[in-house]
Amino acid sequence: MRTVSILLPLLHLSASLASPTEQIVLGLGDLSRDQQPSSGDAYHVVNEWLDDAKKAILEGKKNLEKWYHGGKEFIKQNGLLYELVSHPSFDQHQLRVTEPNLCDPSVKQYSGYLDIADDKYLFFWWILLSAQSLQKELTPAHRFFESRNSPSTDPLVLWINGGPGCSSSTGLLFELGPCSIANEGNNTTFNKHSWTSNANMIFLDQPVNTGFSYGTTVSTSPVAGKDVYAFLELFLSRFPEYSKQPFHISGESYAGTYLPNIARAIWTGNKQLERPPRSRRPALKKINLESILIGNGFTDPYTQFGSVADYACEGPYPVYSDPEGPECASLRAKIPTCQRMIKSCYAYNSRLTCVPALVYCDARLMGPLLQLGLNPYDVRKPCDREKNSLCYEQMNWIDTWMNDPQVKVALGVEPTRKFSSCSTAVGLAFGLQGDGAHNSAELLGELVDDGVRLLIYAGNADMMCNYMGNERWLEVLDSSFQDEYVTAQTIPWVTAGSAKLAGTVRSAGGKGFTAGNVTFVTVFEAGHMVPFDQPEAALDLFSRWISNTPLSLQ
Repeated sequence: MRTVSILLPLLHLSASLASPTEQIVLGLGDLSRDQQPSSGDAYHVVNEWLDDAKKAILEGKKNLEKWYHGGKEFIKQNGLLYELVSHPSFDQHQLRVTEPNLCDPSVKQYSGYLDIADDKYLFFWWILLSAQSLQKELTPAHRFFESRNSPSTDPLVLWINGGPGCSSSTGLLFELGPCSIANEGNNTTFNKHSWTSNANMIFLDQPVNTGFSYGTTVSTSPVAGKDVYAFLELFLSRFPEYSKQPFHISGESYAGTYLPNIARAIWTGNKQLERPPRSRRPALKKINLESILIGNGFTDPYTQFGSVADYACEGPYPVYSDPEGPECASLRAKIPTCQRMIKSCYAYNSRLTCVPALVYCDARLMGPLLQLGLNPYDVRKPCDREKNSLCYEQMNWIDTWMNDPQVKVALGVEPTRKFSSCSTAVGLAFGLQGDGAHNSAELLGELVDDGVRLLIYAGNADMMCNYMGNERWLEVLDSSFQDEYVTAQTIPWVTAGSAKLAGTVRSAGGKGFTAGNVTFVTVFEAGHMVPFDQPEAALDLFSRWISNTPLSLQ
């Protein structure tokens, strides 16, 4: 999810959900966290919850002591055991890896940190599909792609939540992971619609100071994208068996800004690998970037802010009763100024132009809509943000579960480190750089032309990053598929298992034999978080996309 706007924090307007510009997805409110946890009772807590095998390995070893075993390097750090992974090409980066047994114990898991120099630490949680998990209840969509359910051959997928500043654990525990948060955060339940049924999923807390990640704050998406690229290279050097498989990057909300920057960093890195090597150092891995999936994202502010009045006044769930009334007229009157300011940001790429543009557009266009008492992520529902700033009680449940010391120790997290689903401080840092006002869509054209497929999907009940604006920015995306997409017809999308009309599809490329090269999907009766509102349909969409199967049989 996103928070109400990257700008709104600047205006002291709620740092709540993700507005089209906004972008502190889902984490509003004051979510402070421990940046410098004291040791205090930390060692006692770690020792209480560490399993016997790890206790035996660590016995007698000093803090920060390193050793080799079985060809791997290990370290004891703050009472916890990690495997260390490094690469000569990234001398300022290393991975610390442990193996939790949480959520769904039948799936293989790894978690830990990417350490960047001495001041940035990104938390990740990787979940692989296991044969045992497939014996549980399967949905029709699972059965439709049952032949692809194999960890050794299924694709690798990175998931990132938005914000900026919202943890990927939101996606894992609230939307598409192997388990769902339940019982006010006291436990989790099996999620039969998990995307891990057809893919090996990595959930990454980025940028720094998101979720369990910590350190010196990052405040722009290009820098964050380079950090993620370093993580992926180290990750694949530790798990080279997954470097040959198709790789997809996915996310929602402000991930519409993150993912183009991450994809660009990966694509650029791959191009550099095609040049003659300059040294005998171990080679980096080519990352087989197959596609980009963005759900209800914020990518092209100029186009998407231009759709706000159309959605609010004439969309499938209008928030004003009269499309020609004073409220709608006021919204429409402010769009030209907003777009003029955004255009200046595009032209000059300066904080002096981008920050004011975000402030104006968020305050004048999204501000009035956030005062209506509706859930901006799903306008079909009310929301009293004074009682629940996130509009979803499950966000508080996630905080409760992730802050359990036993969970932290299992994940390789110091037990004194506080988890928050979203950080307003990160959102403010990005807002003060004007990051959300940039046109991230312009990073995608070359990638699409080079064969990287692009899926944009959006629930039609989301007001923060509405489906109209998302469909429109694809119409102006400069790629070899633009003309075909502009003239493409919108056709029904029917799920493969239950034969339910789940939405509509508009696609260019593939000639009807694939899922397309540039594809837009409207998801009916869904808000900002499609996998939460329509889990079966979301799994159908994801499964067909990663297998490059047509989304419509027409």
